Amino acid sequence: MAVTTLSAGIIIVRFIDKIPHYLLLQVYGYWDFPKGLVDHGEEPLAGAIREVEEETGLTDLHFLWGEEYRTTVPYRNGRKVARYYLAESTVGEVYLPISPELGHPEHDEFKWLPYHAAYSLLAERVKPVFVWAHGQVSGAGLVG
Repeated sequence: MAVTTLSAGIIIVRFIDKIPHYLLLQVYGYWDFPKGLVDHGEEPLAGAIREVEEETGLTDLHFLWGEEYRTTVPYRNGRKVARYYLAESTVGEVYLPISPELGHPEHDEFKWLPYHAAYSLLAERVKPVFVWAHGQVSGAGLVG
């Protein structure tokens, strides 16, 4: 079975007292990072940035680690993967806007969490990508 669907998202880090905190969103009882389907003809990074804005209202992201990304193992019967980039936000004012398609927000809740607390909530398919992202953040000498 071939992968037919690409989602793109961003693992967003915010430093609170020099400690990295990561933005997680909850929907359908599970926690993930902001992400969504890449539109036909859309570059995956552009789709990821668009999804973050649509789902959280965050717009001023800083790609301190470049445009490198990691992709999950295939899921949904092997037909879908999610690609995640890494960016910093200097603001924490997240809101969950109403989706025009749904008539309500896409997510039920959000949290800014330090690494271990965030890791414990994530689905298994996302954890290797998160370990990579946290390694980037830690390796950059930004963690106090």
